[in-house]
Amino acid sequence: MKKKEVVYQVFTRLFGNTNTNNKPWGTLEENGVGKFNDFTDKALAEIKDLGVTHIWYTGVPHHDVITDYTEYGISNDDPDIVKGRAGSPYAVKDYYNVNPDLAENVENRLQEFEALIERSHNAGLKVLIDIVPNHVARNYQSLTNPEGTTDFGAEDDTSVTYVVNNNFYYNPGETFEVPYWENGYKPLGGENHPEADSKFEEIPAKWTGNGSRASQPKMNDWYETVKVNYGINPEGKKDFDELPEGFDNEDYKAHYNFWKDKTVPSSWVKFKDIALYWTEKGVDGFRFDMAEMVPVEFWSYMNSHIKMQNPDTFLLAEVYQPHLYRDYIKKGKMDYLYDKVQLY
Repeated sequence: MKKKEVVYQVFTRLFGNTNTNNKPWGTLEENGVGKFNDFTDKALAEIKDLGVTHIWYTGVPHHDVITDYTEYGISNDDPDIVKGRAGSPYAVKDYYNVNPDLAENVENRLQEFEALIERSHNAGLKVLIDIVPNHVARNYQSLTNPEGTTDFGAEDDTSVTYVVNNNFYYNPGETFEVPYWENGYKPLGGENHPEADSKFEEIPAKWTGNGSRASQPKMNDWYETVKVNYGINPEGKKDFDELPEGFDNEDYKAHYNFWKDKTVPSSWVKFKDIALYWTEKGVDGFRFDMAEMVPVEFWSYMNSHIKMQNPDTFLLAEVYQPHLYRDYIKKGKMDYLYDKVQLY
């Protein structure tokens, strides 16, 4: 009888926080924050005893936060393009490092997470983290790119709206404008902050994560993020190979071989490299955010590469449209899908 997989999702920054303050717009000092080190051997053993097989640490990749870490070489994030002070876990600024808020020693943040992976494994738990393929933070900047990798957008031709190997979509000749704040909203609750000035320099303006093409997105758009280009032009045409008829029944090895001699868009390669970086560090799988917002062919490419490195990797995708389920499992080579509308 096959053992049931049980995933325990934890919002990493909340788990170990014993501070009971809940001050709106409160700082780390006022409201506290949990750390990687709060997941002790005892805590992990007790999670394991619940019957859990996989622990999903949410909010691990380094996303925008409003805390000054410039002494560690990390640039400050602008409150005009960060939601809240803690930021959104889905506005990732650096895929090759981890959220500095979660480290006891910011300089050693990556090593602290690697130690957590090891503790989790010692407790008999497999580790999942998020990959958010549809969008990245407006100010994406990796400090720890492995050799041979570059930041999203680093090689883009910003003089055109679209070209297949651009990582983003642009509005040439237009400047990004911060949303018009409504209903009394002010970044940081109106706190006096040198960068909360209703300005963020982005020339030319990029399209926003939820698909808004406006150079001034609305307040309810995902304005803290920019949409990643997967080789689909603004009219919806796919500038990459599609899977042959009947290929949904082929295994991941056949999918890997299909893509081996194909040229794929730059963004595909960048996300594949990110996933393999983390599997090499011992991460056992991924929860893929809003998987249906990027083409299923990308998942065939990405997931077959992951499975070639570790056939046991656990691939969990957030997909909401039932008519797409078969495609994302069969063509996209996902292991599991979930729809959180009823889950939560």
